[in-house]
Amino acid sequence: MALPCSSWLSNECSKHLFLFCWLALNAWLFYKTFAQYYRGPQYYYLHKMLGLGLCISRASASVLNFNSSLVLLPMCRILLAFLRGSKKVVKRKTRRLLDKNKTFHAACGIAICVFSAIHVVAHVFNAVNFSVHYNSNFDDLNVARYKYEDPRKIIFTSVPGLTGILMVVILFLMYTASTATIRASNYDIFLHTHNLFFIFYVLLLIHASGGVLKYQSNLEEHPPGCLYLNRTINDYIPLSAVDGGESPGSIAGSFSSQEEPPIWNTSGTICTKQPKFRPHFPMTWIWITGPLCLYCMERLYRYIRSTKPVTITSVIRHPCDVIEIRMIKENFSASPGQYIILQCPRVSALENHPFTLTMCPSETKATFAIHMKVVGDWTERFCGLLESDCNQTEVLPILQQRKSPKIYIDGPFGSASEEALNYEVSLCVAGGIGVTPFAAILNQLLDNWKQHKLQRLYFVWICRDIESFLWFADLLCTLHNKLWQENRPDYLNIQLYLSQTDGIKKIIGEKYRALNSRLIFGRPRWKVLFDEIAKSNRQKTVGVFCCGPKGISRDLHKLCNNPNSYGTTFEYNKESFS
Repeated sequence: MALPCSSWLSNECSKHLFLFCWLALNAWLFYKTFAQYYRGPQYYYLHKMLGLGLCISRASASVLNFNSSLVLLPMCRILLAFLRGSKKVVKRKTRRLLDKNKTFHAACGIAICVFSAIHVVAHVFNAVNFSVHYNSNFDDLNVARYKYEDPRKIIFTSVPGLTGILMVVILFLMYTASTATIRASNYDIFLHTHNLFFIFYVLLLIHASGGVLKYQSNLEEHPPGCLYLNRTINDYIPLSAVDGGESPGSIAGSFSSQEEPPIWNTSGTICTKQPKFRPHFPMTWIWITGPLCLYCMERLYRYIRSTKPVTITSVIRHPCDVIEIRMIKENFSASPGQYIILQCPRVSALENHPFTLTMCPSETKATFAIHMKVVGDWTERFCGLLESDCNQTEVLPILQQRKSPKIYIDGPFGSASEEALNYEVSLCVAGGIGVTPFAAILNQLLDNWKQHKLQRLYFVWICRDIESFLWFADLLCTLHNKLWQENRPDYLNIQLYLSQTDGIKKIIGEKYRALNSRLIFGRPRWKVLFDEIAKSNRQKTVGVFCCGPKGISRDLHKLCNNPNSYGTTFEYNKESFS
């Protein structure tokens, strides 16, 4: 018998455990690096000069390197599609965790912004300390050229300082353009500012190669803090001063400007070698190079793949400003629930937009299709090129490539809806044009519903206008009739919800009689629906898939986590383009 909290554990446990591990790794990296620079003998002189600013700046840099390498991986769409498609290798729980790739990408981006701010503040203090604690005995260790040099001059005249400032500006642009307000009002700004990431990574690699902070390389020849024989005892800081807790800056300030700055001594050991300093090999290169090369190779492969010609076979206008585009592309294969990225240079050379496949190629046909709602400048211009002379219900066959605008297609890429056919029972909830990922699933079932694991499908579609149901009314009726003819009337449970009733009598006709009895006015009663599904599928796991407004998604997610008295587990899957 399923546990009362089995649904919550199935939906939330994996992602919370992954989040905890990620946060723990960040905390461990920060602590480990902080302790290394605070206690490490090779950083003795540097720590005496800079204090806690050194430890904090290096600890935050380690976290930045870690997240700068991770932030690219969720955007490797081909890698994710491969892992999602390898069902024999990756379990369903892991595949469902891959659906959170965009959320994890955003989390890494926030971590980069937060620790960048900490890193910048720490280095500002370091620049001040380099100036105030300038020591002529350690020429290789000093960054300032003379005592009390203006810290702003140290920052703005060094390669790490300049690259750091530019990276902060890029991060600010990327972060502000990533807010929900900007993405909703002008997606182009979000897209173009995010393309600055490559410049950011180039600057990051240059920034790490500056070699500003150095470590002592001859610890055996010169133990940190020892006395070496070419100086007198009076040139050193008295041990009592150090033991008394005075900081290097306050001690250094006790000497007059004519005196040579002292050497910090705490051990009293005498040796004949001076300390030697050298910069570390930049760790950023180790962290970043692999993921960056992987991402660049994937983008190159995607570019080459997307240049293959695409032939538009027909364009169909549907009610409510929706255009169906059917296409053929050589060696193109896709699974229901996947999406493609479409670009039309005649509309915009920089813009590209994701569209869910509503029809996938099969063994008998090579055609695939998308449905596009005409809303916004890009879709209006693109659809204007496709069907300048098309009437409302006219089909435009395009027989020659020269008659259609040249387009490029990148993909297909995976999404959460791919899993709908891998459950024995699935609930698919669509809001308006959000029905598109489920249309491809219905088309797949129409070809051969017996070859899939799915034994029952609950299909809920919510629209404001009755005409919107006509987008896929023929498909729903055809599939419904086929299942009845093959003695499986319980396989597909269709529920259509209409929030507006104006003009209903002149739209619904005898042609769609099978759908008329499944048309419900108002909004779904989600609690009642979930109770009915749980009662009919005791002790089973039900896959819940949603593509629609945030309000519906939030309600479904909450209900999936609620326990029920029938031992039914609801696993929530949210459709989201990445």
